[in-house]
Amino acid sequence: MKMKRALAALDKLGAAGAILAAAAAPCCFPLPAMVGTALGLGALQSWLGYMDYAIQVFAGISVVGNIFAFCQHRRAWPLGVGLTSVALVFFAFYVSYQVAFIYTGLAGLAVAAVWNIVAKRRAGSSCRPVELQSTVACPQCGHQKTETMPTDACLYFYECENCHATLRPKPGDCCVFCSYGSVKCPPMQSGVGCCAT
Repeated sequence: MKMKRALAALDKLGAAGAILAAAAAPCCFPLPAMVGTALGLGALQSWLGYMDYAIQVFAGISVVGNIFAFCQHRRAWPLGVGLTSVALVFFAFYVSYQVAFIYTGLAGLAVAAVWNIVAKRRAGSSCRPVELQSTVACPQCGHQKTETMPTDACLYFYECENCHATLRPKPGDCCVFCSYGSVKCPPMQSGVGCCAT
């Protein structure tokens, strides 16, 4: 579990590390220099010659993090943005040195890291298992019984086995389980919406 959490943070660590390394090198990257000065990164002046390497290392770390994030949420766009951003950074360092390419790559890494967070949260919420058991409580006599809910239909009428009252959904609810059950119906749980519409 700890290993998964560490791997899940690599894209954010890589993006943040690359941006901070650029901010620590004001002579090469004047745009983030103000941020670097405000964060006290001027103390790293003696390491200035290594900042280009630090940017590349952190960009490489973010590749691993982006791939791992893709394995969790299966969204191709954040992965594409992350890999393209890293390619821009390495292109700028090894093919045609353009500071604009590095800035664009760093911004892309930040966007991919945030996008991965959003995609993982959405994937996690949509992967929750749907509960099929709901305990129906009769409002007339208080009798309770656990029932298995259908996944493909709504239950509009339910007869209490104790007092024989016929339960109907309350106004605004789609079925008896949404009104009187301990768990809402499967369509409502999965976020699809009311099965009556």
